[in-house]
Amino acid sequence: MIAASAMIMASCGLYTKYERPVVNTKGLVRDVTSLTDTLVVKDTTSFGKLPWRTVFTDPQLQALIEKGLDNNADLLNAALNVKMVEEALKVAKLAFIPTLAFTPQGTIASFDGARATKSYSLPVSASWNVDLFGNLLNSKRSTQMQLLATKDYQTVVKTNIISGIANLYYTLLMLDRQEEILNDMIGLTKDTWEMMKLQMQLGRARSTSVQSAEAAYYSVQAQAVDLKRQIREMENSLSLLIGQPAQTITRGKIADQSLPTNFSTGIGIQLLNNRADVHAAEMTLAQCFYDVNTARSRFYPSITITGTGAFTNQNGMVNPGKMLWSAVGSLVQPIFQHGQIVAGLKVAQMQYEQAYNTWQNAILKAGNEVSNALVLYNSSADKAKLEARQIEILTKNVEDTKQLYKSSTSSYLEVIQAQSSLLNAEISKVQDDFYKMQAVVNLYMALGGGSK
Repeated sequence: MIAASAMIMASCGLYTKYERPVVNTKGLVRDVTSLTDTLVVKDTTSFGKLPWRTVFTDPQLQALIEKGLDNNADLLNAALNVKMVEEALKVAKLAFIPTLAFTPQGTIASFDGARATKSYSLPVSASWNVDLFGNLLNSKRSTQMQLLATKDYQTVVKTNIISGIANLYYTLLMLDRQEEILNDMIGLTKDTWEMMKLQMQLGRARSTSVQSAEAAYYSVQAQAVDLKRQIREMENSLSLLIGQPAQTITRGKIADQSLPTNFSTGIGIQLLNNRADVHAAEMTLAQCFYDVNTARSRFYPSITITGTGAFTNQNGMVNPGKMLWSAVGSLVQPIFQHGQIVAGLKVAQMQYEQAYNTWQNAILKAGNEVSNALVLYNSSADKAKLEARQIEILTKNVEDTKQLYKSSTSSYLEVIQAQSSLLNAEISKVQDDFYKMQAVVNLYMALGGGSK
């Protein structure tokens, strides 16, 4: 009869395992140039599957990442969250084992001054919840899915730490290079100022040209002061991320960095498993699936078998005491629970729908991040090439305008404007070089990299 009941319950879905539902992954990643918006995939091996040490080869950056992975408070707490859920899973597994209790008791009683009667009982009881309708099984499976999701979030934290450290490190390299450019420009504007003072002494320039050159000199110095502040703030932020007091960060130069230039995004379905946050969203969906099964199981009876063995003297009637054995089976069938069981099932089903929507959105978000990283890399690379040519022209323009000014065929405004244009172009070029590096970091993380 029990076997027949179990088969009936299985047909009701109480014992079914989670299977991935249909989800939309078509056209997940947008091509940066194709008019059809379809990314042509030639290689199914994703760039995001590379170990982070293979992508970020700068030894000083690697040391910072390793320090961050050892000391970051968020990652340490994520590891503790995994351990807590592991303990909860142990409890869920132990629910299948009978509970044992030892409850010794003794009394001394005397009626109207008569001789006291001594009684004692040394019972050991065992209670077993028969999981005929899958309540305990689904609770255990739900906790297993929670554990997988928690481990995924631990990976998400690790991935975010790696990307955060890399981006801050490359930001520092960009700022360092910009500071070098500004220092060179300080010297250049100082030379221009001196040149115009000399021209005024020779009667070839007015005081206004000297004033403008001096103002340009101080303007560049002010930018350098602001840049020093930004560098210190970046160092402070990076120090916090790797779990150390704010201090100077040892680093290389932006020109020495070597990052991959060929990328493969893999097929869209790979984001389901390679992206830890997407996988975590699916595990939450699976958890909700088993929670629905658990809610369904509450409509059916709960069966409990309790056995007791006690060494007792039966209120003083038997001396010495004897063993007393008993066994009780009980069945509780819910009939009217003020609508709580029905409401619980409806809530569980709606939570499952919410988890599905969250999972689908996580997939679309992952594809969106990959698309954005690809377009940032390509546009920054194209722009940097144009700016490199622009810098060549402006560098020559600065020299030419200075020579023309000395021969009185050019105004001082042209000299200052040429220097300002060169400075802006050089700063912009460094920024776009950084954006290209940042795009590599973003793409690597968007494809689920950093877990190895």
